[in-house]
Amino acid sequence: MSMSASPREVAMLSASPSEAPSTAGLPLHSGADVHKIPQILPRERVFPIQIGGELFKLSGASLSSDAPSYFSQYFLCQIKVAESKGEDPSSTIRTLYIDRDPKTFRDIALHLQGYHVKPRDGTHFVRLFADAQFYNLPKLISQLNEESIFMSIGHREFQIPRDVLNDPANSPNYFSLGFALFFSQPNDLFPGLDREGLIRPPSILPPSVPNRNADTFAELLRLLRGYPVSIRDENHRQELLRDARYFHFKGIEQQLVPHSISYNPLRQIEEIALRLENVQKSGVSISSEESDGASRSSNRHVKYARPYVDNKPAELVLEIGGTTAKFVFSAEGVRAEFFGGTKARVARLLEVVATKLNLPPTTQPLGLLMASGGASSQPATPGNTPLSEDLVRVVFEAESSIILNGEDYEADLSNYEAEDATPAITPDTETPVNPRKRRRTGESIDIGLPHEGQEWAVKTGQFRLRIQESKSGKSAVECVFVAVKIDAVSSERGRNKTRKFLSD
Repeated sequence: MSMSASPREVAMLSASPSEAPSTAGLPLHSGADVHKIPQILPRERVFPIQIGGELFKLSGASLSSDAPSYFSQYFLCQIKVAESKGEDPSSTIRTLYIDRDPKTFRDIALHLQGYHVKPRDGTHFVRLFADAQFYNLPKLISQLNEESIFMSIGHREFQIPRDVLNDPANSPNYFSLGFALFFSQPNDLFPGLDREGLIRPPSILPPSVPNRNADTFAELLRLLRGYPVSIRDENHRQELLRDARYFHFKGIEQQLVPHSISYNPLRQIEEIALRLENVQKSGVSISSEESDGASRSSNRHVKYARPYVDNKPAELVLEIGGTTAKFVFSAEGVRAEFFGGTKARVARLLEVVATKLNLPPTTQPLGLLMASGGASSQPATPGNTPLSEDLVRVVFEAESSIILNGEDYEADLSNYEAEDATPAITPDTETPVNPRKRRRTGESIDIGLPHEGQEWAVKTGQFRLRIQESKSGKSAVECVFVAVKIDAVSSERGRNKTRKFLSD
């Protein structure tokens, strides 16, 4: 008389791989336990598994080496049912049929037999990973989670070691937030699908980013590995920067931004020259007070360290280009007016500096800000900060290098006062009062000090940002732009002189 299996036993025998017990939270073997095979199935017994049209015969030791899995649970269930019926398990073991790819299973069988299986490409990786999930093989899943990332960039396949992408300066990034996160969530590998009763997993395409340039990514990968990349021109730099931002490689981005770090032996200080648009809030700091013996005043300078890259800050030499500023010479000295996006960036930078000095970032009344929608709704202008007026104070030093209208400008503007300047030529007079002759020495030119009201269009300027006692009374301190190197034009004719014809 044959014994019929209980409904629960039948359900266990007919279960699909996706219904096998979850392996979430399963402790991984480590150290001395890594080579130990648990006693789940009889080690010497052979169990038949047919994958597609190919029959595989694996020992109980092999099936138990990565368990609990669908295979171990399936055959263990058969053995227990046979024992409960008093039958010989060796004669009642049935072949397990699974309609999957036998080629992929050959590699899985090698893994179960103790061989290391390494994915060959992206397609091989996703097939191994999907079937490892389908069969609930915890060790293989863990191994694949530590393998290199396979990614197609611009229709070229890359194999990226995970340790390269785990550098703190460049993570989290596109890959750790996308690829690695997706392939490290065994409980939700197929979001939106009910694993209960799942006959087979959905097809998975190898990860790809077709809209990026493969050559550019290869150079970024070289930088990630610590090798230098020669920047051919500005277009090449912008391509690298654009893709570094796309893939969220923040450390690489900071390495690529145009900059110059050098030690100034005359001032005995480290300096970093950086463009205004590349200044990050997190890199700004303020130096300690520096005593000025002549005036007995304390000055401080804005310092900067590139985030994720520099270990210590250096004195910031801020570069502003694009002819987005002009100098206005007046009775109050020299002031700089900024335009467009440069004006907003200067204002934001001064807000950051004010915050570093424990000052409020804006001088606008709180009630007015609340009525108008907050500080973010206000126009970004230096005058809204406690460190400056709308026209930023500019200070020239004797060491300031000036190129005016394409020629070296030798006049000393370090103690510029409008009343000492060369007066303007009016229509009624051909020569100014107290005129200075135009002197030329070699390639330099001295046309005297600018007269009151004169304006210079600044093509490119480099400035130090100095915090000093305020002269305006707006707050206790102000931020002045100390000219380091200036390339400017003093008239429309000077600007036209520097124009270039469009290339053919």
